[in-house]
Amino acid sequence: MQQIIECVPNFSEGRDMAVIGQITREIESIDGVRLLDVDPGKATNRTVVTFVGPPDAVIEAAFLAIQKAGELIDMRKQKGAHSRMGATDVCPLIPVANITMEETCQYARALARRVGEELQIPVYLYEAAQTDKSRSNLSVIRAGEYEGFFEKIKNPVWKPDFGPAIFDAKRGATVIGARDFLVAYNVNLNTTSTRRANAIAFDIREAGRNIIENGVKVNQPGSLKSVKAIGWYIEEYGIAQISINLTNLQVTPLHIAFDEACKKAAARGIRVTGSELVGLIPLKSMLDAGKYFLRKQKRSLGVSEAELVRIAIKSMGLDELSPFDPNEKIIEYRLRNDAESKLVKMPLNAFADETASESPAPGGGSIAAYIGALGASLATMVANLSSHKRGWDDRWETFSDWAERGQYYKDVLLQLVDLDTAAFNRIMGAMGMAKSTEAEQSARNKAIQEATRYAIEIPFKVMETAAESMDLIKAMAVGGNPNSVSDAGVGALCARSAVLGAFMNVRINAAGYADKEFVTEMISRGKKIENKTIALEQEILNIVNEKIGC
Repeated sequence: MQQIIECVPNFSEGRDMAVIGQITREIESIDGVRLLDVDPGKATNRTVVTFVGPPDAVIEAAFLAIQKAGELIDMRKQKGAHSRMGATDVCPLIPVANITMEETCQYARALARRVGEELQIPVYLYEAAQTDKSRSNLSVIRAGEYEGFFEKIKNPVWKPDFGPAIFDAKRGATVIGARDFLVAYNVNLNTTSTRRANAIAFDIREAGRNIIENGVKVNQPGSLKSVKAIGWYIEEYGIAQISINLTNLQVTPLHIAFDEACKKAAARGIRVTGSELVGLIPLKSMLDAGKYFLRKQKRSLGVSEAELVRIAIKSMGLDELSPFDPNEKIIEYRLRNDAESKLVKMPLNAFADETASESPAPGGGSIAAYIGALGASLATMVANLSSHKRGWDDRWETFSDWAERGQYYKDVLLQLVDLDTAAFNRIMGAMGMAKSTEAEQSARNKAIQEATRYAIEIPFKVMETAAESMDLIKAMAVGGNPNSVSDAGVGALCARSAVLGAFMNVRINAAGYADKEFVTEMISRGKKIENKTIALEQEILNIVNEKIGC
């Protein structure tokens, strides 16, 4: 349960790759830190860097990067389209796993203090790390930008949280904080007019615009909450864009921002031609977008993860200006360890060859999980075919819901294919531990018992998931596309084999586990699942055979 935080510093250099490379090498020099993305922009003269790791390692990497940026970037010469106030303009920390926002704030404050005291750079806290909410907003802090800060910093109201209250002409000032995941997103327009792009930005951003009503200046809010936006012209592409920051994806998701930009642009006679993602995005945002656009078409949402991502890319034109590689742009894909999914990534023939080899793994547990995944896949196929069947248009959503459930069962069972083999390897690793001394023997015995319990729990999860998929299979046999009823029947055979096969693995591994109360409970629950599955399989086969009729 390792704590993981993300750091996304923005450096005021987007053109000199040698400078950017020296900064990122400082980040990569710290053990445990993983550099995920380096996104330079020529027109903005700004580079957004993303890295993750354990908090202490991330803080050390961030400090070294800020130090190096201050050495290499001269703000007296820096010009670009993006607002900025320092060589390291902003450095947010984002909680990713097993860490709270408050804990992340403590790390942000520690980093800010160190930068202010050791590097003598003026530092301001922002967002969740800033206790004074009158100065927690980044745009408020940065108002006046680099050029205006020589006077601004002299105002006691704008005394830095850490570091000297004297503006550093070469390095500028830095803003450090903690925030939720922020998505930097640009919407492309078929115009070169910054004024028109700005008008659309003001239409959608939460802050809206100021207007005069009856001689009085009043604020007219924009249509989207938790959205910051501005229009600009990008010479590199020859188009104007709406530059958007989505500060809370729960409030305004990516796809809603895109659609609203399309709507407001169209009202002004302008077309959105595509969009551009700066940095990384959570997988959920892409999956939600894919489902959103499928739902608008009244198409089944129960398609694969890869297909949902593809639909999101195409629907929002994320590949208009440059290729959009999900493996590079989706944060979970950057963090995943492909070695942990070795088996399910194999071609079918290679998987069969691996199973048939003299190696004891993959064995029956992995095969049971894979058979279960195939059963769920068949039922999902029937649901999708039924959703799109001519004349059944009013039932598309019902079958879409079933297909989504099927995708879930399939994905879980595919994960369990590799996890079952990992469980076996864990036992083998424990058995190979040293046992010369009493302490070593005790540690070995404990490791073996922990690994054995894990090797019981994994096939039991296969049982539970495959058994749950039987409800989907039965529903497709009863009310799905009649031309595919035999597929539902084969799905039932697969699910039943998965349950019975996984239960064999539960029992054989349970024989070596010392906690007999746990074993008794698992065997009792397993028998109930097994008996229910066998009965349900027969019920489904009776339905299928009656419909086939010969």
